[in-house]
Amino acid sequence: MRRLILAAALAASTGAVAQTFPDRPMTIVLPYSPGSAADSYGRAIAEHFTRILGQNVVVTNRDGGSGVVGMRFVATSPPDGHTLGLTPMTAIVVQPHMVRNTGTSPENFAPVCGTNENVLGLAVRADSAIRTLPDLVAEGRRRPLSFGSPGPNSLPQLGVWRVTRATGVEFNHIPFRGDPPHLNEVLGGRLDFSATVVASASGLIDAGRLRLIAVFSESRHPDYPDVPTAREQGIDALQLSQVGIYAPASTPEPVLDRLEAACRSATEDPAFRRIAAQARVPVRYLSRADFTRMVREEYAAYGPILRALGVQPE
Repeated sequence: MRRLILAAALAASTGAVAQTFPDRPMTIVLPYSPGSAADSYGRAIAEHFTRILGQNVVVTNRDGGSGVVGMRFVATSPPDGHTLGLTPMTAIVVQPHMVRNTGTSPENFAPVCGTNENVLGLAVRADSAIRTLPDLVAEGRRRPLSFGSPGPNSLPQLGVWRVTRATGVEFNHIPFRGDPPHLNEVLGGRLDFSATVVASASGLIDAGRLRLIAVFSESRHPDYPDVPTAREQGIDALQLSQVGIYAPASTPEPVLDRLEAACRSATEDPAFRRIAAQARVPVRYLSRADFTRMVREEYAAYGPILRALGVQPE
């Protein structure tokens, strides 16, 4: 009888939480510096949440540690759904293999939903003789090629590692802090190519200063339909960068259900889709179950990948 009473009390308490949530303003943390495409679509999601959930939703940037600083803040916030993180998966599935005790492993979070994909690709200067991924590999067999990426063991760099694994051709990696610096180095002729988030390079691609030669996604980028994927070019190099919303672990299920529903409607909202399209960021909604499965699978996959790269946790 005592167990039945406790179970009934817990169910009533959980139901009450769902009915009152949210009961105060909410925060969405962007764990990177201001000025990225995430700022615009993050604020579009926040505005939609404000309308749907009835509480003001504030967006704040907490930069540092390739996303770790901001996402650790989310993980250590009260698990009541009022503090969320919006981020690519790097801080969750890559960084914990590289740095001990980040506090940002999958068990520290309750994934809410996937929102969009940061499509990754390779870009060369517009006047380069390299026009395809096989061209790049062939040139890499003839002479050393150098490329830039937004950071050591970043997802764009890992895309190039997959090209190396598939072809046996190695490239000299020069890591930078973010995409703009190495894109400028390619423009200046000091690097042969860039491994980049396509959205970051889109302005230079559209202006005819850079040429996109491949993307690492499962399908072509909708804004660059003439650019084949790596797999379409005969090189098995799939590298995803799914963006999504995370709550702290132990957030009540009814709260997660409400957040998931709000997230789904946000990705269907014309304002969000318009801003995502302007930023060259394809919308890719994933349910809570599918997103959770992806995060766990990607985390498990990156352990052996990073060990193969010689990465030892610091």
